[in-house]
Amino acid sequence: MTKQRLDRLRAKLEEHKLDALFIASPETASPVNRRYLSGFTGTSAYLLVTRDEAVLATDFRYWEQAGRQAPDCRVFQAVGGLEKWLPDVFTSLGGKRVAFEAAHITYQGHRTLRKAIQNLPEPDRPKLVATMNLVEGLRVVKEPEELAAIQAAIDIGDAAFEDVAGRVEPGWTEKQVAWEIEKYIREHGGDGLSFPTIVGGGPWGAMAHCFPRDHALKNGEGIVIDMGVALDGYVSDLTRTIFLGEPDDTFKKIYDIVLAAQLTATELVEVGMTGEQAHMLAHNVISEAGHGERFGHGLGHGVGLQVHELPRVAKTSNDKLTDGMVFTIEPGIYLPDWGGVRIEDMVVMENGKARVLSHAPKLSTAAL
Repeated sequence: MTKQRLDRLRAKLEEHKLDALFIASPETASPVNRRYLSGFTGTSAYLLVTRDEAVLATDFRYWEQAGRQAPDCRVFQAVGGLEKWLPDVFTSLGGKRVAFEAAHITYQGHRTLRKAIQNLPEPDRPKLVATMNLVEGLRVVKEPEELAAIQAAIDIGDAAFEDVAGRVEPGWTEKQVAWEIEKYIREHGGDGLSFPTIVGGGPWGAMAHCFPRDHALKNGEGIVIDMGVALDGYVSDLTRTIFLGEPDDTFKKIYDIVLAAQLTATELVEVGMTGEQAHMLAHNVISEAGHGERFGHGLGHGVGLQVHELPRVAKTSNDKLTDGMVFTIEPGIYLPDWGGVRIEDMVVMENGKARVLSHAPKLSTAAL
């Protein structure tokens, strides 16, 4: 797959009148973009993609691994700091426009990169050009193999939620719920979590991204559980809200509104919509029920190699939805001093509509 991805990137470089892309920073999304283009999964490497070749520079620790995982790249053994070996990699790029990922390189990293280039004779120094989302724009449409990997992570997460939700009882702490989820994931083939599990009982659930505490859960309160699985480089994201005991009228009402918003957005979202238009499908349902100001986050976000990636599905998002995109649909209502309800599924756009990938059980409105 990496050869086709590299070819697609080269077409982008041509479109933007660029001669190469240098993925330089080991922080943030850069290792993900490097893995996407090269296949290399190690934690320390640099990637230079030109019109003619791809060079993966790494040190002795990853030399053999890089050779095995990145057959479409020329592997270069880097010795010492960037300024020691980068000029050798850049030798053939004199006077060329070399892109770097502005969102993924630190100020210090940029200074080091410029200093390394200064070691080249002036005619041989490439011009650095800041770019945004060159690789992320390629990653947004998932290949069949990627979709299968995402579905495998989702399936483990669905099973983990169903197992733990079926056993949780008053007296369990929020941390215990989070640990039982992680334990199930690791015992059933998951590599780990895609993010620290969120568990919020009662009023704590009014914070959309609360963290699990030693707080003991009580009968008669709702519990927001937001969790994800990492598997073979891909991740999942799932939120469910459960209730200990018999749901009261307030919980029934709020849950029903959120579920209606989630189902409406899932049913009506279409290819060609912007992220904002998709968001408003759910937001309008919640607003008409009188809680618009209590749904303050976006409807969703892309998921793949990262748990938050393109497209953005939220107010102010102009991202156009197309077939092959995978993203979440997760409306919520959060009431201070009471708690919150959020329901989240992952979907893929196919044949112009959304197909739901998550199958963890939800509370039935009939049962409520």
